[in-house]
Amino acid sequence: MGIGPSTKETSRHHFHDPLLDIVSADEELDLMGVLVVGTPDGNEEKQLVGTRAAVWAEGMRADGVIISSDGWGNSDVDYVNTIDQLAKRGIPAAGLDFCGTAGQFVVDSPNLDAIVDINKNPRGVETCVLGENSVTRLDARKVTAMLKLKMRKWENR
Repeated sequence: MGIGPSTKETSRHHFHDPLLDIVSADEELDLMGVLVVGTPDGNEEKQLVGTRAAVWAEGMRADGVIISSDGWGNSDVDYVNTIDQLAKRGIPAAGLDFCGTAGQFVVDSPNLDAIVDINKNPRGVETCVLGENSVTRLDARKVTAMLKLKMRKWENR
């Protein structure tokens, strides 16, 4: 996950990904890797990919995860499931998502307390304008700060 809606990023954006730049430069975080997970159609497979991603993070002994999604609606099911599966394993997660006008997910969870909307259009809709549907350095700084705060809260439980 992580490519914006309709993949309107340029190759320059991919080679200078703001999230990777910010996280890898952060002295308080140790970037362990990037896991790319598809968005299957069936609910059973959606549950499976979210669980496997969380088990992978648990196996790597991750202290926290930033999860991003390139869609909405049907993609919300596996996105939220992954966040819930991480929470079940005691791994705090913050996220980037294209929420737009809906401003909410098609499924609900108490674990959606650290999500940054990457939509930049004032009307909250997907457009053909380059940069209105993609992660910026500010988005990356916000989600990184949210993750660090959430990790501190979970640490003090």
